[in-house]
Amino acid sequence: MQYKSIAVDGPSGAGKSTMAKRLAAALGYLYVDTGAIYRTLGLYALRSGAAPTDPSAVTALLPQVSIRMDYADDGLQHMYLGDEDVTEAIRKPEVSVAASQVSAIPAVRDFLLDMQRDMARRNNVIMDGRDIGTVVLPNADVKIFLTATPEDRARRRLAELLERGNEVDFDTVLADIIARDERDTKRSAAPLRQAEDALLVDTTGNSLEESFDALLRTIRERLE
Repeated sequence: MQYKSIAVDGPSGAGKSTMAKRLAAALGYLYVDTGAIYRTLGLYALRSGAAPTDPSAVTALLPQVSIRMDYADDGLQHMYLGDEDVTEAIRKPEVSVAASQVSAIPAVRDFLLDMQRDMARRNNVIMDGRDIGTVVLPNADVKIFLTATPEDRARRRLAELLERGNEVDFDTVLADIIARDERDTKRSAAPLRQAEDALLVDTTGNSLEESFDALLRTIRERLE
């Protein structure tokens, strides 16, 4: 059976995860949040006392780390570090920063690449991240590059963090978004960039429903 794959890339806070989850449900595809995999490794580095910016220290952790992805009955992706469900723990701001830092390490990206590609070999998938269309699934059937202004993305991320009980302010979240954009676009290992054959979708000022309807319509047209 020939499985279909859809790549959704874009900067932090662009709504990739929210949109990809809904699109996967509408199409009957498996949703794969690759960022959650890097967040889990970032969490492990922090707990182990290794500086996420130290390639040697993080690389030394790889042979002993156990990262697993599983799906609940409702289809939601859960991340496990060993036997511990860390789905909520990996969403803290400090883990977000660590995820960006460890993802810039080439050995980390090589280590996790097979896990991501194997999901696409065995399922129809919608996969979101920073380099899905350029590195992980360069032959994806549909590629989307989802973006919005830093301010718009910061407002969305702030609402998400406050809902989870994190005490943060807009200026702090905006500064983190801008700093992460800088790291992600300028890193040497698989930098964030739009694939040449990806459709650029800017959702600044759009409601969730407007963005979702436009994306679903476009994806269905391209798949057909």
